[in-house]
Amino acid sequence: MRVKRSVLACAGVIAGTAALAEDFKLPPEVTPQLRAACETDVRRLCIGKDPTVAKVKRCVLVKYFQLGKKCQVELASLGFGQ
Repeated sequence: MRVKRSVLACAGVIAGTAALAEDFKLPPEVTPQLRAACETDVRRLCIGKDPTVAKVKRCVLVKYFQLGKKCQVELASLGFGQ
């Protein structure tokens, strides 16, 4: 359950970034710390043409060890991988 929530949180970070809408409401588990730690890495590794939440979730799972240490630590603090 924690892994799912963490992946959804990270996907939410990207969905918010991809949408580029000022009023886009991120899920409550997407903390400012998570966004600050992961946004750049996830954009670089997981945002391609026509990103979807499902694609981003899968990418974060597959490329977890390519994410920066700050992002990995923040995801771990949310229970990712436990």
